[in-house]
Amino acid sequence: MKKFKAVAALVVLAAVLAGCGKLNFSSDSNSTATSGSGTSTSKYQTTGSVNSDMYQGVIQNGSYKTSSARGLTIDTNTQGSNTYNIKSMESGLQSISMTHFSTSKYSLEEGQLISTATAKSWLMRQAATTKSTALVSEGPDGLNPSQYKNGKSGAVITDFQTSKPEYLATILEQDYMQTSGNSMKLGGISIALGMNEYYYYQKKQYGATYSTQIPQADLEKYGKEMAATVVKRLRKMSGVSSTTPIVVALYKNADQDALVGGTFFASTTSDSGNSLSSWKSIDEKNQVLPVVENEKAVNSTVSNDFSNFSDAIENFFPTLAGVTAQTHYQSGQLTGMNITINTQFYGLTEIESFTQYVATTAEKDLPSGAKIEIQIQSTGGIQAFVARESGEKSFYTHVFGSY
Repeated sequence: MKKFKAVAALVVLAAVLAGCGKLNFSSDSNSTATSGSGTSTSKYQTTGSVNSDMYQGVIQNGSYKTSSARGLTIDTNTQGSNTYNIKSMESGLQSISMTHFSTSKYSLEEGQLISTATAKSWLMRQAATTKSTALVSEGPDGLNPSQYKNGKSGAVITDFQTSKPEYLATILEQDYMQTSGNSMKLGGISIALGMNEYYYYQKKQYGATYSTQIPQADLEKYGKEMAATVVKRLRKMSGVSSTTPIVVALYKNADQDALVGGTFFASTTSDSGNSLSSWKSIDEKNQVLPVVENEKAVNSTVSNDFSNFSDAIENFFPTLAGVTAQTHYQSGQLTGMNITINTQFYGLTEIESFTQYVATTAEKDLPSGAKIEIQIQSTGGIQAFVARESGEKSFYTHVFGSY
């Protein structure tokens, strides 16, 4: 219950805090660790942390600062229609950042350097000439390849959607801050480049939508080239010094119809200037259970365990509307599972009994070691919550009541 209340407090805090203007970063090179209970200066405040695995948030002048470019994609009607991608990208980038920016020394702020206008210009296709008649959005700062052969106006690649698709769909920025006297300074930057595994396009406006799958080798090639360009551009921005650490990670967006987000597949760092360190491969996979359309399970043992759990609770409460799970694997090992149980229950005692049964069944049937979260919900919203932290055996429960 203690852990649950801490999580609930953060949810309430996030709901009431609103965004405000852009932060002017200090270039002060000194750094001071923030305290676990939150720090406060004349203009800045941190939220405090519920545990060492979470970053404190930054509040300026009493307001939480959002990123205006968060969730921006090249086409919100096609590439960005899978809402799981942005959430998965955010949490994954935080995990990568923790290996570079300690939660005890840095606080997290949503990206303030890359504005909406800047993000839009970077997501465009590279313009061949300012006088050309564009078939798609293009501009001088576009990171996606030009629609013209050899980059020259007048020679349009008729199959440019498939031969030169828009590889980059979205850009996510996270800023890692440190206290410095009575102010805060930018201590590091993390960037995620969301690449399209499946590119969706229209041959004419309002026409039919087509798709093409982009090879992994192309995603890596163009992603690494774009990363180098992004680092150079960030170094020129106000508040970013030549020695500000920059982490760049490449993310592969999931299909627009997928019920789970995408995964990261490579990362690098720039500790000074425009140079990048050697790229590191990231082995991640996400999968929805139960598997559908003859899809092969990433881990058959995990799939069988979930099937046993699902069968047990559905047999005990046959009026359930469905049980599904999102699973996350790193290097082939299950590291997280989010389960959703849809019910038709409305009585409090019925929900309480069902929640206890779910917890005991989960402890018996579900894989050990991995972090597991179970939401029990009905048409009226979330009715109960069952969870277990990584490495623990027992589950804790909470049933949402009313007065």
